Amino acid sequence: MRTNAIHSVWFLVFSEFQLLDVCGPLQVFATANDELRLRGDAPLYETRVLAHEIGLVRSSSGAYLQAAALPKRLTRGPDTAVVPGGPGAWSASGQHGNADAARLVDWTRRAAPRIARLASVCTGAFVLARAGVLDGRRAVTHWAACESLQAQFPALSVERNAIYFRDGKHWTSAGVTAGIDMALAMVEQDAGTDIAMAVAKRLVVFYKRPGGQSQFSSALLAQSVSDERIAQLHEWVLQHLHAPLDVPQLAERLAMTPRTFARFYRQRTGTTPARAIEQMRLERACALIESRRTSIKAVAQQCGFPSEEVMRRSFMRRLHVTPSEYRERFSSSDNQST
Repeated sequence: MRTNAIHSVWFLVFSEFQLLDVCGPLQVFATANDELRLRGDAPLYETRVLAHEIGLVRSSSGAYLQAAALPKRLTRGPDTAVVPGGPGAWSASGQHGNADAARLVDWTRRAAPRIARLASVCTGAFVLARAGVLDGRRAVTHWAACESLQAQFPALSVERNAIYFRDGKHWTSAGVTAGIDMALAMVEQDAGTDIAMAVAKRLVVFYKRPGGQSQFSSALLAQSVSDERIAQLHEWVLQHLHAPLDVPQLAERLAMTPRTFARFYRQRTGTTPARAIEQMRLERACALIESRRTSIKAVAQQCGFPSEEVMRRSFMRRLHVTPSEYRERFSSSDNQST
């Protein structure tokens, strides 16, 4: 929760870092300061971009950021340090290693005990893992890098589906935009829920993504499934969300036994049919609520929730707000149904 002290946030960059991994979270902290000023409060965050040496640092997209030099000796570390991902993070060691990232690994190893909150975005987890600070901890990275991270660093445990994960003072987040989700959670911890929600609304992003902590929305899930049978089933489910849907019914559509279908579905999608359907219903409900043209009760009915209360519990479990609170914070200003 908010204190009067300035909270320092350092972004630790290296050549071939991913630009959005820095700029996305950086804007979250900057917007939090804007929101605090609007409320008559002092800004909370002091952000800096630092690298091994002072000067321009090239990102993987070709754009450059001006960085200050990391202190050679750190007597007192920042409140938060964030390591981005990018091609440079992948190659911080090895035959064709990125010298910048390798130096950052060494610096992080020495400095970690004096950093109050140490975080990574996307494949920045490889930098933290090489520094040894994730040993014995649970961590997240981009879904495409999970296998590699786990294979290279068996001393840590990879959370394969999470958007971000906190293990003590160590925070890790999944690919690219997940750094924004993580930064919002940090703002919530530092400045409170109201400020974090206000930042999310100003940046036009979800305060808590539909689907909760999963890296995969139902749309991404549908796109990532190569099995045509699953793709067709998802299309049918989206057309029948209003109806009761269970495993026997879905299994019958694919001419499988329920047990075989449940195993088959998880192998193809990485999740269960029940979780996937709840996610689809929640995303449909969010869209209807944002339009303000449908009452909360009607939304529950149209999305196939057994009752308004069941939908409310789903919202609280995954988004940490009620449907009414979600409407208040994220819907348009068009006509509202109650």
